[in-house]
Amino acid sequence: MLPVDVWLLRPLENRFPRQVQPEHVDGIVVLGGAIAAAVSKDRDLAILNGDADRLVAFAGLARLYPEAQLVFAGGPPATPQSGMTEAEGTRMLLQQLGVSSGRVLYEEQSKTTWENAVNALALVHPKPGQTWLLITSASHMPRAIGAFRSAGWPFLIPWPVAYRTTTNGWMGPFQPVGHRLADVDLAAHEWAGLVGYRVQGRTNQLFPGP
Repeated sequence: MLPVDVWLLRPLENRFPRQVQPEHVDGIVVLGGAIAAAVSKDRDLAILNGDADRLVAFAGLARLYPEAQLVFAGGPPATPQSGMTEAEGTRMLLQQLGVSSGRVLYEEQSKTTWENAVNALALVHPKPGQTWLLITSASHMPRAIGAFRSAGWPFLIPWPVAYRTTTNGWMGPFQPVGHRLADVDLAAHEWAGLVGYRVQGRTNQLFPGP
């Protein structure tokens, strides 16, 4: 029997399989959540957390598609207590990874995934027929795709990253308890978020899929 953390998390991560890279991409949206803002501010460095693959994938795809419009959607703005914003940390990191800051539009006012979708849509006005990629962690992709669809985005290709489980769910018998508890917390957050978004009308399905 699979451990409870895998049982909860694996269906989220497997909901949107990785797709073949398209020949042409008009734009790429990456969701925030990869920067440890307070530590980054304290150390004056862009410090990544467990969702670092979001920005690594973003930088790689930016190089692969040099003509694509790049959008970072994250927030909220800094407060005296929060230190560096996600956008500030992301700018620092992307410059280190060779992505010109002039290529990236920053939507940095959002506090939720729904606001990411709405505000990014207003920022770039994607046109029907265009091809856009959406990058976020695999466990977050169902809620993110559901929100972006409901907000009015045209066709999006999901680009899930930052996996925490294997394809068959088995991660070995000696996973630290702390890691398992963190995965349970993450999965519970996403399942609750899916229910909440459906109740609020921010997704058209309880469990959005391909």
